[in-house]
Amino acid sequence: MEIRSEAEASPYKSLVAAVSYGTASMAMVFINKAILMQYGHSMTLLTLQQLATALLIHFGRQTGYTRARGIDMPTVRRLLPVSLFYNANVAFALASLKGVNIPMYIAIKRLTPLAVLIAGFFSGKGKPTAQVTSSVLLIAAGVIIAALGDFSFDLLGYGMALTSVFFQTMYLVLVERSGAEDGLSSVEIMFYNSFLSLPVLTFLIIITGEFPSSLALLFAKSNSLSFLLILVISLIMGIVLNFTMFLCTIVNSALTTTIVGVLKGVGSTTLGFVVLGGVEVHALNVTGLVINTAGGLWYSYAKYQQKMSKPPKRISDVEARSK
Repeated sequence: MEIRSEAEASPYKSLVAAVSYGTASMAMVFINKAILMQYGHSMTLLTLQQLATALLIHFGRQTGYTRARGIDMPTVRRLLPVSLFYNANVAFALASLKGVNIPMYIAIKRLTPLAVLIAGFFSGKGKPTAQVTSSVLLIAAGVIIAALGDFSFDLLGYGMALTSVFFQTMYLVLVERSGAEDGLSSVEIMFYNSFLSLPVLTFLIIITGEFPSSLALLFAKSNSLSFLLILVISLIMGIVLNFTMFLCTIVNSALTTTIVGVLKGVGSTTLGFVVLGGVEVHALNVTGLVINTAGGLWYSYAKYQQKMSKPPKRISDVEARSK
């Protein structure tokens, strides 16, 4: 009998991971935007999401619902950069959402696939196929064309979003390596990430002056049922998003995760125009989104062909027990 590791998933599991991440990611953009309109302390919100994640996984380990291994220092040292880049990405993304509307935020974040492709090439992952390269370039071209049609310039907001793209690229590449090479599951990486994040985030909310005013505002708003409801949803979806993101990156690749983000961004952008309003639609927007979607579909087809041409690597029971 033979078994597969999480990083050597079947095509079906790869598809489920990608769809789950895309759905959770699209929902999280609107949930974060909604709560930040009522509660502007983005760093405290991120801290609460990480605390909820760490507590849930710890409770699952204690009750036997999860099989995540305990913390060990060698793994902590390997995953510390992952945690730092992740939190920098989310912190800058949340900060940019306070001043940038959803369609424009997504347009900037769609530049991540090109950055991941470049980072993967220079980190020794090898040269991608011509189809993959062309499709990602087509996606980037669509982003630029769409952005030219309706950018309402905000130097601080767009600067934060672009900085978030850089940090997202770095942590996705690192997650792919740590998950596949070190044999860690998505739950284990998520637990390490949350565990390592809490001291850094706590220090930041204190040093930046967000605490204790953020806590006081949280208690003041606790009488609002609608606020509590959206806060709980935000904490739950933060856990779901982290899990599906790490799972998608491990069973597929960093580039696949970013492409899924690009494709879900088409729906998010359209919904953002309808829900939020205040953004004028131009011909360049529509043209850019069509080009962007075509590039995403082309990439998906190219990666599917690539995956089908390579038989999944299997490990025997003997090899599995020796690890």
